[in-house]
Amino acid sequence: MDKKKSSPTSSKANKSSPKSASKPAAKPTSKPASKQTSNSTAKPTTKSAMQTTKASPNSTNQSPHKSSHKSSRPAQKQINPFYEAFDKKKKFVPKAYEDLWDDESDYDDFEEIAPQSAKLSHARNAKPTSSHSSDTPSHGKAKLYQERKGDKKTYPEGAPRNRYVKPAQFEIESAVIKRIAKQFASEPACGVFGRCGGCQLQHLTYEGQLKYKDHKIGELLEPFGKVAPIVGMDNPKHYRNKVLATFGYDKNGKFISGIYEEHTHKVIPVKNCLIQDQKANAIIDTIKSLMPSFKLTPYDEDYDTGFLRHVLIRKGHVSGEIMVVIIGGNPIFPSKNNFVKALVKVHPEITTVVFNVNNRRTSMVLGPNETILYGKGYIEDTLCDTVFRLSPKSFYQINSVQTEKLYNKAIELAGLTGKENVLDAYCGIGTIGLIASHKAGEVIGVELNKDAVKDAIINAKNNHITNAKFFQADASDFMLELEEAGESLDVVFMDPPRSGSDERFLNSLVKLGPKTVVYVSCGPESLARDLKYLVNNGYKVKEMHAYDLFPWTEHVEVVVKLTK
Repeated sequence: MDKKKSSPTSSKANKSSPKSASKPAAKPTSKPASKQTSNSTAKPTTKSAMQTTKASPNSTNQSPHKSSHKSSRPAQKQINPFYEAFDKKKKFVPKAYEDLWDDESDYDDFEEIAPQSAKLSHARNAKPTSSHSSDTPSHGKAKLYQERKGDKKTYPEGAPRNRYVKPAQFEIESAVIKRIAKQFASEPACGVFGRCGGCQLQHLTYEGQLKYKDHKIGELLEPFGKVAPIVGMDNPKHYRNKVLATFGYDKNGKFISGIYEEHTHKVIPVKNCLIQDQKANAIIDTIKSLMPSFKLTPYDEDYDTGFLRHVLIRKGHVSGEIMVVIIGGNPIFPSKNNFVKALVKVHPEITTVVFNVNNRRTSMVLGPNETILYGKGYIEDTLCDTVFRLSPKSFYQINSVQTEKLYNKAIELAGLTGKENVLDAYCGIGTIGLIASHKAGEVIGVELNKDAVKDAIINAKNNHITNAKFFQADASDFMLELEEAGESLDVVFMDPPRSGSDERFLNSLVKLGPKTVVYVSCGPESLARDLKYLVNNGYKVKEMHAYDLFPWTEHVEVVVKLTK
């Protein structure tokens, strides 16, 4: 699942896109929900995420201190090891970064970066805590990196200049990683590498990226055993089946399309993104070209003006069906029917067009109200020989090729023989549960998102699956009800968001005590934390397998088998 920046388009937080990284979360404050008794009408309860503690800045958009700021300790010059390989070529090298070790009062307004070793160590020992807890890792002062002002020709094209940044590569101190960076150095193919935050590893060859991820996961999950070598892609480009574009103006007042620069509302123009579906790229360009003719102006989040907020495109990997979702800042869509006709005339491959209204001043992409302008309002796609219906808000893994490999391995690890009672927690539209139903006795799917549950029920009917049922409920409460009723489960599949599971869920899982747990994770740090909890409560890690669902980014999926 593109488990990138947190996105409301999915029923689970942050698995659709490579941008999203886990953020600190406060302690759970919601009260446990009352027990659910209905198959599909149980009211959702708030889920809290148990996350690793991480230092957090007071503000990420404040003006940085000048590079001449005096420190209580001498500043240490350090060249990013990822860029170090380019030094001899005299290109792509920020000449120096300053490593500031000031008192906390001196850098309260800036991004704080704990050393990689600190993050790994803390991830293994983290407990649920607030984002302001004093339990943050004490491995010296948090490191801040600032590019020194100088000749711009020494910087990568499009790289951030003269501001504090926090890409993962600045955190790496391992000698192994430095060797990988030198041995597999590659010239980034994207002109906005270093600015958009979407692809953190373009300066490495794909082979180098896989070696980096193998090392990262192996080091993080070492206490629980050995992770099998990561499974990569044969063709690691244009794999995203879901694309989100934002619109704005360039310095000359012309419309541009792209994505937000990390931690800002500034739109970076992106054309022919190397990880997005090529047909989606072409549709976005057409929409941009049509905007002036139909007097559609880009929405400005800072001033709450304009109309067009985003365009979301989904494409079925097998079916080829394409959904275009126009997200407007208000319900008035000038000449919408003529606009759709013009768009479909250029791209007759479009299956459906949906108009979504989001008039709230929020970072959420999709609003609650939708109108179908063309087609049936959804698309279908096939995954692991099972057909799934995808609506605008459905969660669906963004890399279909790798997802098939991941899910097939998860089903294999479950050891299904056709007799098992299976629970698919965090089930979304029922992907894992329905695929598992072909080899299981009975499958139960539990999900809080009402729309996702509806899609899951429809997907079961469309596939003529009769041994799978889906419930709108909190999975933690649902498992406790099963345990209190004396019911038992043989296998539990859990596929939580990047932030991982929470303590209530893990406690309920341990009480219910299924024989086998198959944990699918898009966040290795939260996985390490959750595995420690399960291991401390009687489970044993049997196998761990990694899959690269997000080439060119630092993100990776891991599936783990645990048994009692």
